[in-house]
Amino acid sequence: MTPLEFYSKHPSEQYEQKLEQTRSFLQKINRDYSPLVQATSLGVEDMVITDLIHQLDLPIQVSMLDTLKLHPQTLALKRQAEIHYSIKIKSYYPNKKTVQNYVQKNGEKAIYRSTELRKECCHIRKLVPLTDLLRNYKGWITGLRKEQSNFRANLQAVEPENKGNDQPEVKLNPLLDWTNGDVWYYVKTYRVPYNTLHDHFFVSIGCEPCTRAITLGEDFRAGRWWWEHDEAKECGLHVSAPISLNSHQS
Repeated sequence: MTPLEFYSKHPSEQYEQKLEQTRSFLQKINRDYSPLVQATSLGVEDMVITDLIHQLDLPIQVSMLDTLKLHPQTLALKRQAEIHYSIKIKSYYPNKKTVQNYVQKNGEKAIYRSTELRKECCHIRKLVPLTDLLRNYKGWITGLRKEQSNFRANLQAVEPENKGNDQPEVKLNPLLDWTNGDVWYYVKTYRVPYNTLHDHFFVSIGCEPCTRAITLGEDFRAGRWWWEHDEAKECGLHVSAPISLNSHQS
């Protein structure tokens, strides 16, 4: 049984209320914090947000980080989403020379040797390009949910940011109170395209070397950096301000 088949049967009792509140929230932040960007990972939560933006016809840019280590299924979903929603998803890439220097110095499998080396890789491939992705936007939208981890349980729908003059004032989390069942019920109801890796029990999908499927009873983040023991299991995108260096966009 796929997540779509299983979880879509179990929306919360407050699902309809949450959906209306989320629609109203997106309309309100579009008025209050325009211009806005959705920083999508193309995970199922982000696909729900993109679908809502499309339904509401909001002028919100959808952009993503392409770390050059994404799964083929993730890249295929990007193309599918662009066609499905008639949009252009902007991709932001790490600086290839910086990546090359990191690999030459530390090796292709450096991320498995220490948390510090893994976080350095995340910094190069994700945090630095994120600064360019967010530049000149007043707010950025994420698919974070409280249910995903203990760290995320403490987040608010509107989080003040302090990233610098050309960076967003706020981070916005419209699905914060949604359950996994709510997300998949919405996907089924509105036939939202999603990453086929979810059907193979990949819950949190990041870079290919850093992501695995989870088993029954494991938490949502168990498939990310599974060789580490840090309970936070974050790359830094949502816990610290990125530093701007050279990166590329398409």
